[in-house]
Amino acid sequence: MSHTQSLTRYTASFIDELVQAGITDMVVSPGSRSTPMAILMAEHPSINLYMNVDERSAGFFALGLAKASKNPVVLLCTSGTAAANYFPAIVEANLSRVPLIVLTADRPHELRNVGAPQAIDQIHLFGSHVKWFNEMALPENDESMISYVKAAANRAVGAAKSNPSGPVHLNFPFREPLIPDLSGEVFESVNGTDKKSMPPKVMNGSLHLDDTQLDELFSIFSEHEKGIIVCGPMDAAAGPIIELAERLGYPVLPDPLSQLRSCSEDVNQEILLEGYDAFLRTEAVKQELKPDVVLRLGAMPVSKSAMLFMKNLKSAQHVVVDSGSGWRDPSHISTTMVYSDENSFCQSLIKRAGDEKRNTGWLKMWKEINSITIKNMSQIELAEDMDEGKVFFEMANNLPENSGIFVGNSMPIRDIDSFFFNNKKNIHVMANRGANGIDGVVSSALGASAHIHPMHLVIGDLSFFHDMNGLLAANMNKLNLTIIILNNNGGGIFSYLPQAEKAPHFELLFGTPTNLDFKHTAALYGADYILAENWDDFNSALINHAENDGLKIIEVQTNREKNVQVHRELWNTVSREIEDYLKGDK
Repeated sequence: MSHTQSLTRYTASFIDELVQAGITDMVVSPGSRSTPMAILMAEHPSINLYMNVDERSAGFFALGLAKASKNPVVLLCTSGTAAANYFPAIVEANLSRVPLIVLTADRPHELRNVGAPQAIDQIHLFGSHVKWFNEMALPENDESMISYVKAAANRAVGAAKSNPSGPVHLNFPFREPLIPDLSGEVFESVNGTDKKSMPPKVMNGSLHLDDTQLDELFSIFSEHEKGIIVCGPMDAAAGPIIELAERLGYPVLPDPLSQLRSCSEDVNQEILLEGYDAFLRTEAVKQELKPDVVLRLGAMPVSKSAMLFMKNLKSAQHVVVDSGSGWRDPSHISTTMVYSDENSFCQSLIKRAGDEKRNTGWLKMWKEINSITIKNMSQIELAEDMDEGKVFFEMANNLPENSGIFVGNSMPIRDIDSFFFNNKKNIHVMANRGANGIDGVVSSALGASAHIHPMHLVIGDLSFFHDMNGLLAANMNKLNLTIIILNNNGGGIFSYLPQAEKAPHFELLFGTPTNLDFKHTAALYGADYILAENWDDFNSALINHAENDGLKIIEVQTNREKNVQVHRELWNTVSREIEDYLKGDK
């Protein structure tokens, strides 16, 4: 059999098996050495193929697709530095537990280390940042090799999906000629010629504790009335968490990425205390609200004040529940690390708690402090200037149900933590919080927009600049995204740090004003553009854009120093009112 026939069947069998294993989304960047894989992906009738010219953006685009679909996404590029450009997205996928299947085409072995063009060492290119690496064999048409390549496809899907989810890397060497034979139907599942070689299917289960372990943990919670439940970024259902909190009488501190703040489920939102980032800045509150037990679900929350509060609870018991068997304890304070599915864990403890809800003065005080906080933080609504925090307040009020918000790092993620209050709209909030980088955020949001409608990206001007070339994917793949650029002409987050007052050359080294005019960016990529000069402009654009297709940009120009002042005034007001409440309570 000819080289072309072997290349075609081997590669088609791999792609077909990925589809049979449940993969539908594949992201391809153009290149020569990856030709056989790319052409056959485009030929398969069950694949959603997305083109992304720049591999760096393509990696983050696939990340967003996988985040939104909760299913592995395939990435394909040619050989050489094209593969190296995936690195930032793979790092993020690994840390944030997002399943990716990274396919890199390569020169055959005889062209490596001999000065051939576009040939770099791609073996274990991504090191410990991928869960599994496999150097694939050269294409052959022998039945044992077809079984081999199908098994590799299944193993890749299984490894990417197994807890903790993450990226895997397969390196495919291809010899020329690279054009597959498309004269007939090449996919066995489509043409009915599948020889039923029965490659192994991978079944992933979830972790559970035994009864003895659950009894031991429940005794901790039942013996202590003063406890809190901290929910970081996660995908667990709201119902079991809130029901357990009611049984234990523990307040829930929900990170904006926990998906608890905007939940359409019929749950008791009064026990979800979203103002903790503001009130845990007050020393009197931290002393009064010291718990004996901290139950933490999901990754670490965004809030620095919550993290510092927990870190200083030296005598408390810290129970961390992680379905992915990781070690999410950067402060080194955990006393018990629980490897269990979060929903199963909560449901098992609910059964032990019975039907009675624990109502205590402890929970009442947390609720009242949260109410004072939200009342004062809501004063952001009165801001007449274009304030970055108010953007999220207005979005919560004006976005339709089942919308999506992708949030940039630095200040946007912190502002949504402060000003996105509990609601019933089922607004899905996403961000890249694995490595907390400002790169690739535009591409990730575009990827997510393929599965969540309407999708909105809120991003700072520097982060937007980092990934402007990612905008090309919007038109190439006919995607719909509204981008809200918070333009404070530089790195706004540094204005909140000691560098702003003490560091010499602050503007040069940290403020980094770029003086960019983003209407030109919109024109380059064919996006609708509006500069929102007031809140009527902003809300009108937000509502209209949610109803229209295509790429839209709303620019909000803000003042870094003014934003810092508004935030600190609100935090100070919260502190004063809570201190008055605590004095009166005593």
